[in-house]
Amino acid sequence: MGIITISRGSFSMGQFIAEKLAEVMGYECVSREILLKASKDFDVPEVYLRSALQNAPSIFDRFKHGNKKYIAFIREAFLEKIQKDNVVYHGFAGHFFTKDIPNVLKIRVVADIDFRIKRVMVNENVSEDEARKMILNIDEERRKWSMYLYGIDTRSPDLYDIVLNIECLKVDGTVKRLTGMANLPCFQTTKDTREKIKNNLIAARAYSVLVNTYPEANVKCKDGKILVSIESSFAVEKVISKKIKSLLKDIEGVKEIRIFVIPFDS
Repeated sequence: MGIITISRGSFSMGQFIAEKLAEVMGYECVSREILLKASKDFDVPEVYLRSALQNAPSIFDRFKHGNKKYIAFIREAFLEKIQKDNVVYHGFAGHFFTKDIPNVLKIRVVADIDFRIKRVMVNENVSEDEARKMILNIDEERRKWSMYLYGIDTRSPDLYDIVLNIECLKVDGTVKRLTGMANLPCFQTTKDTREKIKNNLIAARAYSVLVNTYPEANVKCKDGKILVSIESSFAVEKVISKKIKSLLKDIEGVKEIRIFVIPFDS
């Protein structure tokens, strides 16, 4: 039993690999389902959520914290989905959402630029130059997106357990290699993994509640105990603490709420 996330460069056949791997492993394959769940749970149009994942935030978005809000909703939906285990997720941000969760197999599928260009030319019926521009634009948007939200390039190998080039291995060869890895003891779900995911979900739920009012808040959870760190003036510490506790008091699984105000005034 386990959880697998697959990140892929655009037009690198990541979806085909995810679907085939899920079939072989007997796991559920999910991607857009996460967006649909977040859209329903938070009453947000799917197009807004998709844009938050695909496009780097504009200056206006940064000011309004729109992307942070939508990413928070997607993260909560994602963590809720993987609670039940035996899931292959392909799409944006799965490797970020599980970065600190042990035993999750994090995969990056890549392909050479010429391979991707040929696929775009066929799929989109465009010229070679148009295909190249399309790929480079998508890659740059994803790089800026990941740098803004997480401070690391989504292409960095440090984020993954394995990076595979699809051009040589093809889909079947890639799936065969990944099946062997997924069955290793180190990638099986454990009691500690389940507890970590549960705590991360509680923290995600808490941040989803706070994001409109306190988008810069940092929320962590351990054993059902929530710690909220937030920069503010000590003059309003009691007011902020009272409001945050009021907002979070009804979240399922919360046993305790602690507020830590970091002073930004001299």
